[in-house]
Amino acid sequence: MNDTAAPGRRQAPGWQEWTVLQLAKLISRLPFGFSQGLGWFLGTLLLYIPNKQRRNALINLRLCHPDWSGAEARRFRDQALREEAKTFAEISYLLLRPVSQVMSLIRETQGLELLERKEGQGLIVLSPHLGAWEMAGLFLSTRGPTTTLYKPQPLGDDLVRRARGRAGALLVPTDQTGIRRLLQGLKRGEYLGILPDQEPKENKGCVFAPFFGVPALTMLLVNRLARKTGSAVVFLFARRLPGGRGFALHCLEAPEGVDSADEFEAASALNRGVEACIALCPEQYVWSYKRFRTRPDGGPHPYHGPL
Repeated sequence: MNDTAAPGRRQAPGWQEWTVLQLAKLISRLPFGFSQGLGWFLGTLLLYIPNKQRRNALINLRLCHPDWSGAEARRFRDQALREEAKTFAEISYLLLRPVSQVMSLIRETQGLELLERKEGQGLIVLSPHLGAWEMAGLFLSTRGPTTTLYKPQPLGDDLVRRARGRAGALLVPTDQTGIRRLLQGLKRGEYLGILPDQEPKENKGCVFAPFFGVPALTMLLVNRLARKTGSAVVFLFARRLPGGRGFALHCLEAPEGVDSADEFEAASALNRGVEACIALCPEQYVWSYKRFRTRPDGGPHPYHGPL
């Protein structure tokens, strides 16, 4: 018997998918402040249980801040892991609560005038893995027609796609079809949402450029879209406020050179823009991400050693 679902019909989720969905629904019903407290607790556990996040975050901090002492790097790592755990504890609330309820968590805004689009032109909006990127993406889609680049998730993919699109955003895959649709959206004068700090595939358009002084494989997609359409580029992120009070939205101009014909200059400007965002709340960046996994000399990545 063929186990493939019939065209147009969605297969029932497996037990792992079902478990993720039920857990997400349960957490989303909790008060927002409680989810923040849960994140703090889980982040504290990560500090005492050997795990890759704890190790990788410390490696990244030592690479990016070689002037820090070992004690300074560990103290900051501990703070960052607690914030990272808050990020993932609050995702269910941000994905499953009504849009109006999620938007009510925005307490402060800075620079949102940069999101005003010029007549007939789209706007490229970059949201790094900083603070609550789900909040930033949802807010952008409430501003007007938005096309967002999307990488399928191993678990909970249907949940995430429906949640991210519930305010009208169009999610497109990270392939040539998706890139064509991004270009079409910009030409229609829409917003375009991209996470700019993921390591791209080596066979895609990319170049090594400094990120906190360390060579990092960096995407050229933003540069190519900006040059082809003349669209402006800005950064948008949601900074978590203390005490479970909600978020502050920040919008920053992209550094000069992000649309340069020189690929290295363009990638360097993109990374400087991410650094400028991180500087406003450095502990809320996901420092455990293996940003330097691919090395310019083709050598082994630095994420080795005891957990």
